[in-house]
Amino acid sequence: MKRLLAGLLAALALAAQAYTVSDERGVQVELPRPPQRIVTLLPSLTESVCTLGACDRLVGVDRYSNWPDAVRALPQMGGGIDPNVEAIVALKPDVVLLARSSRVTQRLETLGLKVLVLEPKNHADVRRVLDALGQVLGTQDAQRVWRTIDASVAAAAQSLPASVARNRVYFEINNAVYAAGESSFIGETLTRLRVKNIVPASMGPFPKLNPEFVVRADPDLIMVSVRSAQGLEQRPGWSGIRAVREGRVCRFSADEADVLVRPGPRMGEAAQLMVRCLQQKARGGTG
Repeated sequence: MKRLLAGLLAALALAAQAYTVSDERGVQVELPRPPQRIVTLLPSLTESVCTLGACDRLVGVDRYSNWPDAVRALPQMGGGIDPNVEAIVALKPDVVLLARSSRVTQRLETLGLKVLVLEPKNHADVRRVLDALGQVLGTQDAQRVWRTIDASVAAAAQSLPASVARNRVYFEINNAVYAAGESSFIGETLTRLRVKNIVPASMGPFPKLNPEFVVRADPDLIMVSVRSAQGLEQRPGWSGIRAVREGRVCRFSADEADVLVRPGPRMGEAAQLMVRCLQQKARGGTG
């Protein structure tokens, strides 16, 4: 009888720890307890988990997760869109965190794994995802982390002279040509820095553009990674763009580009990189 009672009490205690988290799909994912073995398949999710103090719970990441340094030693599960399912299963994770664009969500669930789809695309999404991760991890730090991010972006904006406000900016994600639109987290940061994005919100967060669109828009300044900037001046018609003609092109290093294109805890640092670019290259800047 005593053993039965002890078992019942243990079961009740375990049940009391169980909780449910809603993901991007609107799916309610029940977790019996805060997960201790986590696989992340999106760099921004990796960075957010670590910033929330749970880096030691990561057992595997996608091949692009490279910050903080501690994650570089973790097993890599391949690309986030189409990762190595067998390798993930072998790690026996309590939960897998991945993007909506991943092709393995249903397969992982079929194999019995808990899966949470979390993919921030704008500032509000970043805050919401941090809240969800805080719930998953059982930490109260999510709002503190968001306030730090928001304050860092605000401080970056305050450091810029009002004269940069008239600049029209084109931010290229890659040379396919995909761009950051006004409604993306990058576009929202540019708006807070008081510059004008040439890609309107109506085109979506990260639209694929006809290169002629950029030629017609004739931006004052271009932001692009060194990985995508090769041959930029040789693109048809681009030599006549104001930014190219006047040398107002910021070419970010690979590490800087990683900071800029990941919607997570380093968005304040990303804003500072944009500020440095604007100070050096913008019309009316301080450089």
